[in-house]
Amino acid sequence: MTAQTDIEDLIARVAMGDRGAFRSLYDRTSAKLFGVCLRVLSDPAEAEEALQESFVRIWDKAGQYRVNGFSPMTWLITLARNVAIDRRRRLSGAARPAPIEAADLVADTAPGPERQAMARAEAAQLAECLRELPPDRAAMVRRAYLDGDTYAMLAEATGVKLNTVRTWLRRSLMQLRECLSR
Repeated sequence: MTAQTDIEDLIARVAMGDRGAFRSLYDRTSAKLFGVCLRVLSDPAEAEEALQESFVRIWDKAGQYRVNGFSPMTWLITLARNVAIDRRRRLSGAARPAPIEAADLVADTAPGPERQAMARAEAAQLAECLRELPPDRAAMVRRAYLDGDTYAMLAEATGVKLNTVRTWLRRSLMQLRECLSR
């Protein structure tokens, strides 16, 4: 079994209410999903909250996941990214939470060396694939999927029609998916 089919199997078991599978899915994917949330929110406490909310949604929506030949991590990352973006938008209008107390920082919850090495390798591969895109499209992908800009914000910032922005992003994601699968 590949890692992809393992995760697909765990999602299917979560859809059936299997708590053990949910624990395993969390153990296998939480570090990566936390990284996605942290990239969008830039605040570890907020990223942890977004991660928790993401896993609640995964539990609730696991039955909606469909095996389609693409990586199940894409579905999980999209879900976590959307939660983090929603949280960032809510926070931009509200007061920021109180700073983290020193006692909260005692336990080191950072990923271990192996996970950090894997994350660096995946980031390097993604950066290489982004370099294959035209520079304006790569910048648009970064702004949309890492910074949380909406299609409308991108259209306004670039002077490109909204539907063209959507088309460019969809095509760029298809190129990235192809590149990452090599």
